[in-house]
Amino acid sequence: MVDIIERYNIPPQKFWLREPRATGPVQFDAQSGLWNVYGYPELQEILGDPATFSSDTMRLVPKDAMPAGDDFSLEDFSMEGFLPQMDPPEHGKLRKLAAHAFTPKVIAGLEPTIAALTHELLDAAGGRGRLELVTDLAYPLPVIVIADLLGVPSDDRPLFKRWADAMFERDGGVSLTERSEKQEAEARSSMNAWKEMAAYLAGHVAERRRRPRADLLTKLVEAEVDGARLPDAQVVNFATVLLLAGHITTTMLLGNTVLCLDAFPEQQARARADRSLIPGLIEESLRYLTPFAGLARTTTRETTLGGVTIPADQFVMVWIGAANRDPRRFPEPAVFDPGRDPNPHLGFGRGIHFCMGAPLARLEGRVALNILLDRFDPLRTDPGDPVDFLPSPTMTGVRRLTLA
Repeated sequence: MVDIIERYNIPPQKFWLREPRATGPVQFDAQSGLWNVYGYPELQEILGDPATFSSDTMRLVPKDAMPAGDDFSLEDFSMEGFLPQMDPPEHGKLRKLAAHAFTPKVIAGLEPTIAALTHELLDAAGGRGRLELVTDLAYPLPVIVIADLLGVPSDDRPLFKRWADAMFERDGGVSLTERSEKQEAEARSSMNAWKEMAAYLAGHVAERRRRPRADLLTKLVEAEVDGARLPDAQVVNFATVLLLAGHITTTMLLGNTVLCLDAFPEQQARARADRSLIPGLIEESLRYLTPFAGLARTTTRETTLGGVTIPADQFVMVWIGAANRDPRRFPEPAVFDPGRDPNPHLGFGRGIHFCMGAPLARLEGRVALNILLDRFDPLRTDPGDPVDFLPSPTMTGVRRLTLA
């Protein structure tokens, strides 16, 4: 069996890729002050019970967790309209506003555009004599698509990448009890990126109020919830979610799937001969190398999970990557098996926060992989240019993957 950790020197922060934890699916870490949940049935319970496991984690963030200095405060970072931090019923009301942008008909209609963009980006890279998958395809492709849907200039994608890198490329774990100088610097960089991105989108929101267009941002500006227009802060935060989540997931998914095709050439040969196998490849990639491997919840009351009692008002780290390798649900979880059926992975979440962009990410992945298989035979990484991974323990993706 291929040891994918050793083969690609996957950093130790991706601890959930290792053997299943023998000490139980629910554990309290006194050093960080966090409850960690690793088991599949336990995660199903958490994701299906937002009344007990709230997404509003900011309510428990201590004031001294903000970067030091007078230029930051919790008030600067309102989560109003930020879907990942919202609970019912407000969450459902806002989510419906964007649902029409991700209907099966709308998504299917994007396929020719995605195919043309993929060829265009690969042609441009071919002219440079090399292909670095992330820079040349996996990042710009989904950014251009979601930026066009929103109505912001796709030419601004270097800005989007700088902001996303600052917010997500952290190599330290989450802790409520201590913070190193490096973590302080990372937090400051993340908050600065958030403020810059909010200001950028606020400018576009103000412009849509003056001059509406046929784009998703205009629809958000003109939308009403309970008979009232959304305030600018809600529109900006909502747009932030769509722009970030609308590209980061696909970028990681595409890189991870290509990595799996490189690691398991027999699966690549099968998919090359029978393209109907590609959707299964994508689903197994989502399980095997889960892009968003960890997320946070807070308890609203004392509860029992996996036979362990968790008090109220506690931070709970939900390790989706570990749950997707729980042998209680997935036989031989360390085996990459695109024919796994059923494959009820949690790669796109579950429950009310299930990724609304999942159909788009799957389509972008399927189209791009078909074209890559057409143009690269074999599709393999360059042994002279080692794969470089995102450092964050909660995200699984490559930030550089050069194809030979």
